[in-house]
Amino acid sequence: MASVTAVKPRRTSLELVTGVLVLGLLGLMLIAAVVGEGRKTDTTGYRLHAGFSHIDGLGVGSDVRLAGVTVGQVVSERVNPSTFKAEVTFTVRPDIKLPTDSAAIITSDSLLGGKYIALSPGGDDHTMAPGATMSETQGSISLEQLLSKFIFSVTDTLTRANKDAADGKAPAAGNAGKGDLP
Repeated sequence: MASVTAVKPRRTSLELVTGVLVLGLLGLMLIAAVVGEGRKTDTTGYRLHAGFSHIDGLGVGSDVRLAGVTVGQVVSERVNPSTFKAEVTFTVRPDIKLPTDSAAIITSDSLLGGKYIALSPGGDDHTMAPGATMSETQGSISLEQLLSKFIFSVTDTLTRANKDAADGKAPAAGNAGKGDLP
């Protein structure tokens, strides 16, 4: 009977160590897959450059899309010390010839989705040469900035409405549409 209880703790600790090792290896594989996916870049095609005031959420490996179809990827990003703009270098498939007046816009898949560069082709007859810099750009629009502007706008409107109501100019925001009923 004593030998059975002596074997049981040894077996349990062996199972515990094996389980921890298996979970640790699975965790490392998951981390490697996520990190590797984020650093994957497609360097085929020709390179173009664009300067943006903000590139929040855009990173190396982010998609470059034309009409919703991925046609390239971001290969580098840096800050220009003289203009303080973010300079992004990206690839475009060789079969896509963009007019010189095309635009690059940073947008997102969804409210919480990743950012990408959306290309909007212009109407010029001349096309961009490899290594050219796009002059028509629009930087990333931050969801936090949009929400902040909306909240301040609503707060300002309500404050003015309540002030006008206190001055007797208009009904208070909470009493709008309510008349003096008997």
